[in-house]
Amino acid sequence: MHKVHIDHRESFIKSNMARIKHKILIMSNKGGVGKSTIAVNFAALLASQGKRTGLLDIDIHGPSIARMTGQEGKAHNSDGNLIDPLEVMPNLKMISMGSVMKEGDTPLIWRGPLKLGILRQFLSDVKWGDLDTLVIDSPPGTGDEPLTICQLIPKMSGAVVVTTGQVVALLDSRKAVNFLKQLGIPVLGILENMTAFGCPHCAKEINLFKTGGGRRAAGEMGVPFLGSVPFAPGMVDAGDDGRVFSLENPSAPPSVAIMAALSAAVRGIK
Repeated sequence: MHKVHIDHRESFIKSNMARIKHKILIMSNKGGVGKSTIAVNFAALLASQGKRTGLLDIDIHGPSIARMTGQEGKAHNSDGNLIDPLEVMPNLKMISMGSVMKEGDTPLIWRGPLKLGILRQFLSDVKWGDLDTLVIDSPPGTGDEPLTICQLIPKMSGAVVVTTGQVVALLDSRKAVNFLKQLGIPVLGILENMTAFGCPHCAKEINLFKTGGGRRAAGEMGVPFLGSVPFAPGMVDAGDDGRVFSLENPSAPPSVAIMAALSAAVRGIK
């Protein structure tokens, strides 16, 4: 009986995902590199271009997408079987445990099976509809969540690995690339985030982390390099306030770099 239930849900996953043209995973093997910020800006930029876009947050224990899109604690409509994702802006739908949970500071003390169940629901029971792109924000690491999503979604279009120039972050990004290669997921590229910061007083560029490592790692791993995104305090404020920096500041250096990285990643989809 249990097997019939699982097979039934997996058929829903296949039919639901078949209505989505591209599925792009945003991942890192280390926390604190700005991966969720990149995911939100990628999704919002696609939506602003008229692309029907979904944003799926599969970070069960530390979801941040709901807060960063201004949807934290907002209720989802449901007919008892299927769930409506939240409309962030025209052409952009989103779901996250941060929007499902009423209390944002309530911890989810779950083991693997429970997480597997909610990930299946996010794929099978959410009314994504016909989309051009589903952007998936993954928690750091190569554990349950990214592994499950990569195995459940048929024909994943590819993944973007976000890193900083810090040596420990670069070492972890290499692990993420090898994880994707072992699963047969196309690596759309490595994106080096939070590089130079322009001092507001002297205009001199300050490297918050080491720079250039992302490009070197991409070259050594044989995958595309998507560029470097400079750090801007305004991007931090925008995420905290549920606003999208690249839409509000399209000519700012971080926005230009993110747009270029998104374009390169999309071009890399076979």
